[in-house]
Amino acid sequence: MKRYFHDIVIALESILANKLKSVLTALGIIFGVAAVISMLAIGNGAQQEILEQIKMVGVNNIVINPIVQDESSNESENGNGEQQQSKFSRGLSLLDAKAIEQIVPSVKMISPEIVLNSYVMQKGKRLPAKLLGVSNDYFELYNLELSSGTFFNDYHEEHGIQVCVIGANIKSKFFSDENPVNKYIKFGNIWLKVIGVLERSSFSLTAYENTGINVYNDNLYIPVKTMLLRYQNRALINSKMFSGSGTTIISGFGFMSIRSSDPGANTYSNYNQLDKIIVQVEETEQLKSTTEVLGRMILRRHSEVKDFEIIVPELLLKQQQRTKDIFNIVLGAIASISLVVGGIGIMNIMFASVMERIKEIGTRMAIGAKKMDITVQFLSEAIMISITGGVIGIVFGVVLAKLINQFAGILTIVSPFSIVVAFGVSAAVGVIFGYSPAKRAAEKDPIESLRYE
Repeated sequence: MKRYFHDIVIALESILANKLKSVLTALGIIFGVAAVISMLAIGNGAQQEILEQIKMVGVNNIVINPIVQDESSNESENGNGEQQQSKFSRGLSLLDAKAIEQIVPSVKMISPEIVLNSYVMQKGKRLPAKLLGVSNDYFELYNLELSSGTFFNDYHEEHGIQVCVIGANIKSKFFSDENPVNKYIKFGNIWLKVIGVLERSSFSLTAYENTGINVYNDNLYIPVKTMLLRYQNRALINSKMFSGSGTTIISGFGFMSIRSSDPGANTYSNYNQLDKIIVQVEETEQLKSTTEVLGRMILRRHSEVKDFEIIVPELLLKQQQRTKDIFNIVLGAIASISLVVGGIGIMNIMFASVMERIKEIGTRMAIGAKKMDITVQFLSEAIMISITGGVIGIVFGVVLAKLINQFAGILTIVSPFSIVVAFGVSAAVGVIFGYSPAKRAAEKDPIESLRYE
């Protein structure tokens, strides 16, 4: 063993004597390892984002949305040449939610959702915000937790009491230096009693709201009956014709929309009582079958009018994850090519080094060095170059991942596994691509080597 240690020392002295050549030889490994680590970090970050998104949309959730069209589009013909307006649908309503809960056996939890955009006011401060009318199951459906206070109770939900649960940003903007629980806040023209504050979400998902993900830091939540009684109920709107004006005022509870007879004007056509119904099933395997049942059921309840759409956010996100996985595999494969190129570079340089040092090889073998000594010497040289390049590449890869996160805004997570893999691959490259030149050096004839010019 001591004999081979001497061979390794000779290899190290050779590397230090040719620093520039050694660095240039290791460049391929450095860039290859750095690329592999940064690509794996991007892949891990994408996976973490998907997991967070799935958590926020709620596991096994199904979202039913109304399809809201302008009145002009309602008069358009369908594919069979029949006019859709010949059939009447009440739209997505609370009755639909109750029917789903009572009839579909695979439903675990369900919550309607009504959204209203207006202004929040408190102590002279006025800011835009979103008010959501929901049931108590909504918070469990979306994995929302409280930092203080309580959720709605049965009395609040049954009688439409004016209470609310607020997001973390609402608390920080209006109650920065006090506990908001049991305080009052005004949304629109109605004062609401704050009974709970949600935990802050540190994960920004605004771009994904259309897949069913709720960004809740700036929201207020009230019982759905409170929304219907105190704010808006599109199923119970009052109409009044202005004589000669051709205009209808559609008023709810303090909020008003205008329908104009002018064909060029934007027309109000959202007759749906609810903006969304969120359904959660017991098992992931039930998502597809439950979606089909819900589609047929609601279509019958809406007189065969297809005025709704059903989205399964988890399946959409998993499909997105598969797409990202394929993308990451391609990027990883491209990065791995750099390692192969780096290994070929090491092999070429080592072959050239063998040719340059034929007399050295002959001299060592003439004074008693065995073939194994020569093999160990050149193989050690290749392995040390590749391992050193791997270590430098790991540092560059971690730094590159941090820079991508900071400047490109892409979440990157460097895992210990990726570092171990990159280091192992760099060492393997040294062994695989260094063995052939080392073997060739060991097979040189001592006499031929000493006479080589």
